[in-house]
Amino acid sequence: MTTSSPNAAGNDQPRDPADRIGQLRGAGVQVDGRRVGQVVIGIVLATLAVLAVVFTVIGVHTNQQDDRLHHDGVPVTFTVAACMGLLGGSGSNAAGYSCHGSYTLGGHRYTHVQLPGDSFHRPGSTVAAIAVPGDPALVSPASIVATEHSSSGVFVVPAILGGLFVVLVALLVVLRRRRRGAASAEGAGRAQEEGGV
Repeated sequence: MTTSSPNAAGNDQPRDPADRIGQLRGAGVQVDGRRVGQVVIGIVLATLAVLAVVFTVIGVHTNQQDDRLHHDGVPVTFTVAACMGLLGGSGSNAAGYSCHGSYTLGGHRYTHVQLPGDSFHRPGSTVAAIAVPGDPALVSPASIVATEHSSSGVFVVPAILGGLFVVLVALLVVLRRRRRGAASAEGAGRAQEEGGV
């Protein structure tokens, strides 16, 4: 009498779905879903924390630059050397211009300086600007300096990211405490059952 295994070709018996996956070589791979979830949550929390810190530093730096331009800046005449068109989105839409040029401050001529803003200026044209002595890269058109001021608005995004981080950590702590409480209650119930028998 011969019997065929349930996995043999031509056998009409239903197959267990777990039998369809075979090993090629070596040991099989076991994936612990709980561990994968912990790693993903750890990556999300780390990303939120890093982004909150980075955006906070950027906000502080932006506010400091605005303050320096307002308090320490002096008027200069910026001569545009060239402007390059910037593309946005998929690369088919114009997003503005990036211009660079030179200016003179305190007897020193600073060249190849980037001019903030996205307006087009013809090469050779001049722009009224504000520059900070001792920091040649900190120059901005006077029209932008007049409208820009340090603000707490730069901290909205970091606050939202930090809030998400705190909420997720608090949620994880609550879930972990509930899980531990349920496990200890289950262990106490087993001990009572064993003691009562």
